[in-house]
Amino acid sequence: MGGLRSAQRLFVLGVVLALAAESKAAPKPSDAEALRTSQAAIGRTVDGVGLRLATGETLTFEQLRGRPVLLSFVYTSCYHVCSGLTLRLREAVKVARDALGSDSFSVVTVGFDTPNDTPERMRTYARERGAVLPGWYFAGGDAAAVEQLAATTGFTYFPSPKGFDHITQTTLIDAQGRIVLQVYGEDFLPPLLVEPLKKLVWGQNLDRRTVEGLVNRVKLFCTIYDPTSGRYRFDYSLIVNIVAGSLA
Repeated sequence: MGGLRSAQRLFVLGVVLALAAESKAAPKPSDAEALRTSQAAIGRTVDGVGLRLATGETLTFEQLRGRPVLLSFVYTSCYHVCSGLTLRLREAVKVARDALGSDSFSVVTVGFDTPNDTPERMRTYARERGAVLPGWYFAGGDAAAVEQLAATTGFTYFPSPKGFDHITQTTLIDAQGRIVLQVYGEDFLPPLLVEPLKKLVWGQNLDRRTVEGLVNRVKLFCTIYDPTSGRYRFDYSLIVNIVAGSLA
């Protein structure tokens, strides 16, 4: 009986210590706090972070300068929200590249569960979701690099009994490396990403005095989303107004 009582006392002591440790733990951020952190990142420059690709190469955001970048975070053992985000992003990327050009922007997906989301596992994750596309990089990294990138881009995540709780966001970075937009959730229509991408790709030069500026104006204002087909199309009826305005 004495041994049983000792075991019971040790069990109770363990529970008390666990509860005490939990009470001292840092409080988890609320959804509102995560959103504020995400929005506060707009305007920051993303740089100084080295990620690893399955090829063994190092990827930095400085290497991607000159065109916009779509950035998302996932952890590969998440089969619902993260997979849903990647699949939705895959469709939006296809629509955007069909409208804007195959090399008009880059995409980076980073695994934030650093012990498990190795570059090789990220490559498998991409292949299983049909997202092996040119200019889309699935990368891993050490804890310090991922934490730095998450802090810069306002991505909040923390361990939970089911794996991780995290904000679901896609970050749009301009050609100079500045964060310009956050898109939230794993279920969104392509225009939420394509419209701001249009402005970044074609809106940099709208000078009416140059041929390039005129062409960009026509592309920007005459390429519109068709919800029936789920694709963008060129609306020729708008050309006359654009040209007339440019010649005025």
